Formats: sequence, structure tokens, C-alpha cells
Amino acid sequence: MVTVNEARPTAPTTPAQPATLAGDEPADLRRVAEDIVTEAAEHLGKLPRPWDELGGTGVATKSTPTDVVTESDHAVESLIRERLGALRPGDVVVGEEHGSTAGESRTVWLVDPIDGTVNFLYGMPWYAISVAAVRDGVSVAGAVMEPASGRLWSAAAGEGATCDGRPLRVSGATDLSLSLLGTGFSYRPERRVRQVRMIGGMLPHVRDVRRAGSASLDLCAVAAGWADAYLEHGCNWWDWAAAALIAQEAGALVRTPGPTGSVPPDDGLGADALFAATPAIAEELAALAREHGAADV
Repeated sequence: MVTVNEARPTAPTTPAQPATLAGDEPADLRRVAEDIVTEAAEHLGKLPRPWDELGGTGVATKSTPTDVVTESDHAVESLIRERLGALRPGDVVVGEEHGSTAGESRTVWLVDPIDGTVNFLYGMPWYAISVAAVRDGVSVAGAVMEPASGRLWSAAAGEGATCDGRPLRVSGATDLSLSLLGTGFSYRPERRVRQVRMIGGMLPHVRDVRRAGSASLDLCAVAAGWADAYLEHGCNWWDWAAAALIAQEAGALVRTPGPTGSVPPDDGLGADALFAATPAIAEELAALAREHGAADV
């Protein structure tokens, strides 16, 4: 069975405490996330375009020479942290670029300032800003903004998911052979080889495969029915914390690796697999992935 992982994190966490701040319901946290990603996108639009100076001083690398980070990533995350500090004092903030801050609240905010940085670097429009509110290791609210299009995706636990205020629902796909699958690849060459081998084995059994370059937007695409499923290994917590909730609230069956430090599901998909699919094809697709080596990717 493919289910949302409910594992509890070992880090970063703060002791669970009674909520003491006003506006602590998931709907309130959703509005905070929506406002912040909207403001962050406006800020990003005022920054220098990195594609105007590829290879310039505004671009650095992280895990490999192909894993890039721009000055814009840092600037956007700094703004988000500043706004969260003002709106939600005491909450913990965990960001891709600046790590974790201390806090006394049970609410943890997961921040990805630019998901799809390589796309952003090259001037491709498929990148996003993602902010999620997490409690006890489970996302309760989140928002994903596409700066290039202005689309705003969001969800709150138990309250559904929307894009620009319109309710989202996954596709009605029932035939795996006619299903569109999204995926992504690691920055590490040796892992890419294993990922391509798995996807190559799955490809004859689906309609087609897409690799767009932003995990959060791939999950949102499943939520909107633009893709029928998505499978990727190696994504970080901030990549999916908001968008996995959006896909789940739109009706997708979602399997995540769990929060940083938690024990992942033992389901044969691989410890760090991220999986979302419209319900009618989820089990068959998961079985296909296992057959073609998902556990060893």
C-alpha cells in the first residue's frame, strides 16, 4: 500500500508545546505561506537575472559542479526568514541554504527559496518558491509559487488544495500504459546511471516520461492532473514539504521519505523515494518501479 509517511523526525525538532500564538490553525498557516511566497516572488523579480552572466560571481556550486546555488537563492531565503520571524516569532525555520534556526514553537517551517535552480539559472520558467508549515514531522500547510507564471499553489491539511484559488483534483487515469510519469535525476553521475536504468525499464509500460527539473512543481502537476504520477529519489525535505501536501489534498496517493532523520518506509521503493500518483494506477506503478530496481537506486 502506498501511503503518506507519518514517521516522526529526530532532527530538526523542538519539543511539542501548546500553541500560544494567534492564528495557529492550518488555514491560518496556509495564508502565511501564501503571503510569504507571493512576496518572495516579487522580491526575486527585482534581483539581477543570473542567466545574464552564466559562470559569473553570482553562481556557486554545492554537492557537485552541476549542483548550483545563486545569490538569488540566498537573498530569497533571507527575505522569507525575515518575514517568518516577524509573523511567526518563536517558530523554527529550516531552509535549504541557511540551515535551521532555534525556536520554542512546535511549528517548523520548511523553506526552499528556489526549487529548480538550474532552470532558473538558464532562464527556463519551471522553478518555484516553496514554504511549508510542519508539526510533529507532518506538513499541515504549504504554498508553492511559480514566479515566472504567477501561479500560486497551496493546501492546508483536511481543507483541499488549490491553484490560484481553484480547487485541484488529480487525473482520473486508470490505465498505466496510458499514464504520464514525471521524474528527476541526481546531481551525482553514479546515481544518475541507476536512475536512468530504472526509468528505462519503466518507460515501455507508460505513455511517456517527463523530467522538468523542479520536484515541487512536478508534485503540483500531479495535483492538477497535468501528470498522472511522479517518482524521484534523493529529494530533500524542503523540496517536497509543501507540494506533497498539495498533491495529497488533491487526492493523490503520496509516499515520502519522511522528515530528515526519520525512518523511511520499508516498501521496496528505496529509502529516499518520493512518489505520488493518481489512486487507480498507484499500486501498479509502484510494483513496476520495484521490478526495475527502485530499491537500489
